[in-house]
This record gives sequence, structure tokens and C-alpha cells, in this order.
Amino acid sequence: MKQSIRDALKKRILIGDGAMGTLLYSYGIDRCFEELNVSQAEEVKHVHEAYINAGADVIQTNTYGANRIKLDRYGLKHEVAAFNRAAVRLAKEAAKPQTYVFGTIGGIRGFQKQSLELADICAGFSEQAEALLDEGVDGLLLETYYDFDELREVLQIARKMTDRPIIAHVSMQEPGVLLNGMVLSDALRELEALGADIVGTNCRLGPFHMIEALRGIPLPKKAFLSAYPNSSLPDYREGKLHYENEPEYFKKYAADFRNEGVRLLGGCCGTTPIQIQAFKQGIAELEPLESKFVAAQPEIIRVSDHDALPDSPLYKKVVSGRSIFVEFDTPRHLNTDRFFKGVKALEEAGADAITMADNSLASPRISNAAIGKLIKEKFHVPPLVHLTCRDRNLIGLQSHLLGLHVLGLHDLLVVTGDPTKIGDFPGATSVYDVSSMELIKLVKQFNRGISYSGKSLKQPTHFRVAAAFNPNVRNLDRAVQRLERKAECGADYFISQPVFDKERIIEISEAARSVSEPIYIGIMPLTSSRNAEFLHNEVPGIRLPDDVRARMAAAHGKEEARRVGLDICRELIDTAMDYFRGIYLITPLTHYSMTVELVQYIKGKERKRALQGKGARVIL
Repeated sequence: MKQSIRDALKKRILIGDGAMGTLLYSYGIDRCFEELNVSQAEEVKHVHEAYINAGADVIQTNTYGANRIKLDRYGLKHEVAAFNRAAVRLAKEAAKPQTYVFGTIGGIRGFQKQSLELADICAGFSEQAEALLDEGVDGLLLETYYDFDELREVLQIARKMTDRPIIAHVSMQEPGVLLNGMVLSDALRELEALGADIVGTNCRLGPFHMIEALRGIPLPKKAFLSAYPNSSLPDYREGKLHYENEPEYFKKYAADFRNEGVRLLGGCCGTTPIQIQAFKQGIAELEPLESKFVAAQPEIIRVSDHDALPDSPLYKKVVSGRSIFVEFDTPRHLNTDRFFKGVKALEEAGADAITMADNSLASPRISNAAIGKLIKEKFHVPPLVHLTCRDRNLIGLQSHLLGLHVLGLHDLLVVTGDPTKIGDFPGATSVYDVSSMELIKLVKQFNRGISYSGKSLKQPTHFRVAAAFNPNVRNLDRAVQRLERKAECGADYFISQPVFDKERIIEISEAARSVSEPIYIGIMPLTSSRNAEFLHNEVPGIRLPDDVRARMAAAHGKEEARRVGLDICRELIDTAMDYFRGIYLITPLTHYSMTVELVQYIKGKERKRALQGKGARVIL
């Protein structure tokens, strides 16, 4: 009878297998690996046999992505049970009498968390775990979990489903710290408390950095420690990822893993039977570590979400009363004279902030960060810079945020960004590494002094974040629900797309009563009938009422069209001021004189109301 893995680990160090996908990929297979459990079963079985022959005591089923969410990408979400059951049978056929077969379930949320609800992830996890357990695995291996909240939830589900051993692995981008800023020792301690029998880490880090991460980790009180490093950092050659494979390097580091208390040692991305054999040889004469001295770790200073954040002058205006923001986009050329004349005119008119889009309509403009810094230096009206998800990957976004903080530009409007297909360069790539909600969370994480990888920034940023609101939709309640989710992500206030209907403004006020954060209603002057039709028919997120389009169509000549456009805005402003304290004026093209007039109009109404002692009925 096979000894339980818990008893085996008390006496000796066990060797796990290496990467399944790496070997299959090396065979020229580049598709859904989990489907191969059915279509190319012998290939999968051969991989298991290769690792067992190399010395693996513990092998994992070919089921890392065999859940309904990942399989749906291939149109295979109804094959969860079939793929998982087949995988267990193949691993068992390859196994020797003393080989432990663990059913692998991989994390869903990676670097790009996407908008995946934990409830959906947990439902998929339960379905997959049930198939693996029913087919008779010796235990479950939960691996490559970058999101600790996800691992916490699924571990609790797994523990309720079975009393068989569970291995729980977190993954780190930076040695010793998780993406949420949690230190590795705290994470492993919590996993042990939640019932994991073996706790550890896998993926992303090679042997060197993984050992560095384990140096400050005490031995678990009840569980055992495990490590599954990558082969190395990947190299990119001719469109493919390559990993260096030096068996002697792995053999040497096997003793270092033992000296940090690891009792289950395997491999992740890039590892092959060669590295697993090297690990086996490296620990051949070694007994498990029974005790470990861990020096006191320096305290990592974190900023709590509840700690006071220094308020920018602009945000003080947001929360203190009526304020007017004016969007005035930076030039698409290097002649900035007219732009800065416009800024000066808007400042003199009484605008409370100048906001600048981030390459609006996916067309290149002078950096709003550069122009924002000049406005901050030369004028007395604060800049509010927009930040899109479209143009920068995760590296660029973080670099940009750090730069904005250093420049003293602490007021942001986070938006998704128009797709590149509508801009001047339709062949350019839209990045979208993160959604707008995820970007809001990232900014707020920076405010706690933590980078996306979980690494300390040494000091917190001081950003206040506005979020976009599109009320020009059929289902306004659903749009408001999206606002509420953005508020949960950390949005401090909201700025709407332009609204051209007085009744819609009132409807927004009623629908958004549950939102406590201030809302700025977008109002944009129309310059001509052609302009109105273009906005209505071609610009995403903007719809014009028929009567507004008719009024603009009836206007003859530029001056009359300008007058009608301003009249429409004044009517909208009259309504908006009754229900909202924030007005967001959007300058059409370079026609800043129109927004100057509207700023003056709002200021005039405020003075009259002050004299009459009449305030807004409802303020949001």
C-alpha cells in the first residue's frame, strides 16, 4: 500500500515533475494542451513517463487550464469533465506504484486580472475539482495563483470537498511579495491556516530569485514547504519563447532549496526531465531540514486605504461646492500659441480646471503630461490629465504614473480610450492590458506605495481619480451600476460624456441617487449641423436628440449655428445646475471662445443665485 504523501514528507524530500506545456510545445504542439488528453493521449502519457523516469515522485495531471473559463476560448467549455477524467487516467497509467498523482488546477486571474467575478471562477473550480477527485487523484495541486483572493476562495472550496492532501502555490512577480503587496511569509501562513497540507510558490521566478524569496520564510508549523521554479527567464527568438536548460545549475541549487526548508521540489515553465533529474541528484544524499533560523525581517511600511491622502487643490474644489472643468485638448502639431491663449482665456473666465484628453479619438497629440506640467507652472488653473488603457502596456502605464507623480500632476481621469481603428492610424495596436476599473485599482495601489508587482515604491503617490460615465445608453440603471463598481475600485468622482437632452439630465440625477461620489455632467457646444450629425452618427458614446439636430440643421451660416449651439448649452446648463454641482464643458476642436462664454454664463448664474439666496435643489 502506498504511503501517504504527508508521512513521506516527514521523512524525506520528494521531487515533483516539471512543465507539461514546455515538452508538448517542444514536440510542435501549439494548441489547447488539455484537449490532448483525448486526441493525443499517448503524447501526454509519454511526458508523464519521462518525468517519472527522471526521478519525479509527484506528477501532476495535464489539467492546468481544464476549466470552463479557459476552455471556452477554444469552444470546449462543455468538455471539462471529459478532459479532466482522461487526464487522471493517463497519469495513473504512467505512474509507478509509489508515484503520487495530483490533479492540477491553475489560477484564472494572472497579471491581467480581467473582469472575472470570483463567483464564476469558484463555480468553474468546483466543477473541475469534482471531476479530478471522482477519478481518484491522490490530492489537488493549486498552482500559479497571482491573485491571493482567488487562491483563498478556491482553497476553502477544495478543503470542504475533500480531506485528501492539497498543495497551494502562490506566484510572485517580485521575490518575496505578492501582487497585492502581501509578503510571502504571511501568504503561506494563511494558506496553512486554511487547511493546505503543502504550501509554496511556483512559476515566474528561476531558482536564484525563488531561493531569495524563501530566505525569510520560517518552516510551516503543520504544513510542508514546496517550490517549483521556472527554468530561467525566457528568451524571445524568432517569435518563440526559449528557456536555458543547464542541469548542473539545477543540481547545485537543489541543496539551497533544501536549506530553506523545501520538502517538495519540482519545476515550472521551461523545465524538462533534465532539470528534474538534476534536482533528484542534488538532494540524493540530503535529509530534510528540521529547523530553520529566520532573522527578523525589516518592516515594510505600507499605506492603508484608510490613511489620509493629501488633497490636491483641484479635488478640494470637487468636494467643496460648484466647480467647472473645461476639456481643452492639446494640439496635434507643435504650434502651441493658440492653445495657451485658450488656457489663459479660460483661466480668466473662471474655469476651475483644464482637462486634457489622452490622444482623443485615437489620434496623436502633444503629451497631455508635458502640457499639464507647463500649465501648472505658468497658470493658476490646475490641470487634470486623462489616462487611457489603450496606448500603454502595464510597463508603460506604471512608468507613466510614476512620472506624473514626480511632475506633481496628481489629478487623473481614467478612461478606456477610443479604439485605434477610429483614429489616424487604424493599423496601430490597442493595448488594453487592463480595463479602466483595473487601472483605477492600480492607481489606488500606487497610493498605498505598492507597484502592480507588489514591490514597494518606497513612498505613496497622491493621485485623485475621476472615472468616466456614459449616460447615453438605453439602460441607464446598468450604466449607474457600472459607476458603483468603479466607485468600489476607488474612483473619487465621475465625469460624464456630453449630454444633449435636458430630460436625460434629470433622469441621470434620479438614477444616480445611490452614488455618493460627485458627478460632473458633460456639456459640449455644437458648432454646426455637420458637427452635430458627425457626433450623433460616428462618435462612440454620444447620441443627440432629434430636436437638437433639427435646431442645428435650421441654423444658417456659421454665426447663427454658433449662437444656436450656445443657446442649447445654456438650456442644458440651466437644468444641470439645478441637479448637479459639477459641470464639465467640452471644447469643440479649438473653439475655446465658446467654452469661455459658457464658463462666464455659469459664473453669472452663480452670482445671481447667491444674491437671491437660491441654491441647487439636489447636488451630486
